[in-house]
Order: sequence, then structure tokens, then C-alpha cells
Amino acid sequence: MSVPLLQVNDLKKHFPIKKGLFGRQKEFVYAVDGVSFEIARGETLSLVGESGCGKSTVGRAVLRLFDITAGQVILDGKRIDDAQPSTMRQMRRRVQVVFQDPFSSLNPRMRVRDILAEPIRNFGLAKSKEDLEVRVTELMDIVRLPREALNRRPHEFSGGQRQRIGIARALAAEPELIVCDEAVSALDVSVKAQVVNLLQDLQQKFGLALLFISHDLAIVEHMTHRVAVMYLGKIVEVAPRREIFAAPRHPYTKALLSAVPLPEPGAERNPIILKGDVPSPINPPKGCRFHTRCPYVFDRCRTEEPTLRSAGGEQWVACHLDALPVS
Repeated sequence: MSVPLLQVNDLKKHFPIKKGLFGRQKEFVYAVDGVSFEIARGETLSLVGESGCGKSTVGRAVLRLFDITAGQVILDGKRIDDAQPSTMRQMRRRVQVVFQDPFSSLNPRMRVRDILAEPIRNFGLAKSKEDLEVRVTELMDIVRLPREALNRRPHEFSGGQRQRIGIARALAAEPELIVCDEAVSALDVSVKAQVVNLLQDLQQKFGLALLFISHDLAIVEHMTHRVAVMYLGKIVEVAPRREIFAAPRHPYTKALLSAVPLPEPGAERNPIILKGDVPSPINPPKGCRFHTRCPYVFDRCRTEEPTLRSAGGEQWVACHLDALPVS
């Protein structure tokens, strides 16, 4: 079997916070607490869940925007979670990001030409000024923006156009993996569909792998290969797109998908209303972290943490129930 492009093994990120009058009492926010997954070349893995579940923290850990607490992040067989700066420079060319807000992620003082040229210069991907100009104009063509817009600044573009510039900037480094952190959530519905279609076209053209972080399950169903569902810092279910949308196995996944509107006119779902609120990541529940809201909870759930187990095929579920009712 070929080596996955990205492997994340038992990733943990705990943010320290200080409490008390003089800040002597230290506690931790358990943002990500033991997450493992793989992404193959050319594959899209979608990381989904409620706000605050830790999915964006996972994306930032993969990008090494901060040091992790424990675990491993492996790119093409080589660990990057503890890599030296010289190694990290090459890694950053291979792994790029498209951020959520297309306005704040672009320098308002720079023209588009310079925004796109910067990563090409940084990684030495152009042999001459003429080569640099060719690459920059090609990027505009690839993301379907007019070449004459190269001399404009970000504020002169719409939100969808700015996000295309963000995608072009990511492509400028010729990456193998792009982390899309809520990359379409700030866009209008029609523009969102255009950008998602563009990402799919680029993936096929360049063989890109995508870590697609989103709470929009309708978009996820349209574009992903596999889905990993997160709850309170843990992955509770991983499965190919068809399996997870046709027959979710974890009670939390069932509740999450029951809130997705159906595209057929007049069609309705029976939403599963979960009781209570999401517990604090500072003091997560013992045992299964979902047991405080789970309609199937029993004694073992309150004391023993479940691990991901096979539910048949490529579907994996972290749940103590031996036979979950299939939707």
C-alpha cells in the first residue's frame, strides 16, 4: 500500500489558561484530545462538527501554526510536528491554506500581482521576471479572474473574487495539500457553489489533496470523499461520503445530519433534538464525551471512553453500543 500523503496520529492540543487572583491556578482547554486520520493523494477529507469542536485547531496544527501538545503529524512519511526550520520551509510549500475570511487574509496594501508573486519568489519557483509574470497571469486564468485585475487591491473585489485570489495564492506555491478552513462559509449561496466547483476542478487538474473543514454538511456531501465527524475534541465517526450520509452510525452524527435540509421540494426530515448544551472543553465529561446528551446512554458510557471500531467496510465509530440502529 502507498504511504498516505498526510497522517495524523493521536494529535492533542491543550491550551493553558490561568485562573485565580494572581493567575497561579492553571487549567487547560482540551481543544483537540487524541485525533487520528489519514489523507491520500488527491483525496478530500472533510472535518465536520459544531462550532468549538476543535476542527479548525486540527487544521492549524497540520499547518504547524503552533506547536502541538502531543501526537504526530506526518507528511509523506516524514514527521513535521517537531521539524527544524529548514525542513519546515519545504513543508510549507507542500501544504497551503485557504482561510475563512477572504478579506482579512489578504494584505489590503498589496496589489493582486504582488500577493500572487510573493510565494513564487519565497520558494524560488520562477527563474526570471518574465517567468514570474507568466506564472502570475496563469494563476489568474486558473481561478477564472481577468488578467487586467492584477493591478487592483483586495478591496476592489467581491467576497467570492477575493476568495479566488486566496485560492490562487495557495496554488502559487504548487502544493500537494490545501487546508480549507471554512473556506466558503462567508460567501453567498450562489458564489459558494462556484468556489466549491472551482476547488473540485483544481483538485482534478493538479491532483490536490484537501482537508476541508466545514460545518456546512450540504457542501460536504457534494464535494468530499470521506468525512470525519468531531465532537468536543474527538473524532466520533469516520466513513466514506455515501456511507455516512446514507447510514450514519454514531448518535451524534445522526443528530447532526438530521438538521440538514433536503433538496426536494416539500421533503422534510425528522430532526433529532439533543438535550442540554455542549460541555466545556476545560472540563470534558469522563467516559464518552457525548454521553451527557446521548439518547442511548448507559452506565459504561459514563466511565469508559470508547475508541474507534469498525462498523463494517470503511466506516469507523467510537461508540459502546454493539448494534446501533441504522437510519
